[in-house]
Amino acid sequence: MTKVLIIIPTYNEIENVEAISTTVLNLSDNYHLLIVDDGSPDGTASKVRLLKESFAGRMHLIEREGKLGLGTAYIEGFKFALNHDYDFIMEMDADFSHDPNKIVDLLEACKADGVGMAVGSRYVKGGGFRNWSRYRLLLSYGASIYTRIITWMPVKDATAGFVIYKREVLEKMDLTKIKFVGYAFQIEMKYYCYSLGYKIVEVPIIFKDRILGVSKMNSSIISEAIFGVLQMRLRDYSSK
Repeated sequence: MTKVLIIIPTYNEIENVEAISTTVLNLSDNYHLLIVDDGSPDGTASKVRLLKESFAGRMHLIEREGKLGLGTAYIEGFKFALNHDYDFIMEMDADFSHDPNKIVDLLEACKADGVGMAVGSRYVKGGGFRNWSRYRLLLSYGASIYTRIITWMPVKDATAGFVIYKREVLEKMDLTKIKFVGYAFQIEMKYYCYSLGYKIVEVPIIFKDRILGVSKMNSSIISEAIFGVLQMRLRDYSSK
């Protein structure tokens, strides 16, 4: 049986966490869910603790003190996955920007020989956006073009956060090398995977802006992405 762990970091997602959790876990008994909550003051973690009772053994929670960042949340999730023998590990947002029904497409793409990561891509044929502002579209598209120019990495949606990894990829990574927490974290993980010699497959998705809750985008995350790409180009990710 293929075991899949879906990691969802949360901060003030009380309006979304129950719906996204039940939707994901009802898709397949092979899917397990890990919520990594950064001390949400709105009670997100309390809601998750209640939900765990309905999905015994398939829903997990890591509670952290304070807002420590997206990248560190995922790294804690990766360590959990490796310690609990999951075959595939997925990153996903809590706000339904990523369609849970696309999980199976990403999983199947990642199973192919030589593939280390499958990416839910907004910039391949069939992909796109819904309800995004022109500013955010230009920012995301510009970041992906900039990344391809600097890194030579053949990925059209470098900042995408809907991705799935083969276990062996994370096993080969030295996760202490990952330095970034926002957009740059997503770029860095793809660049690390690419540097290890794995293929990265892009699967078209329609990205929908959140309906409930507040976006976590800010100027520091944008700045990190711009300067972080230059820094990671100078690092050696080819070995552990």
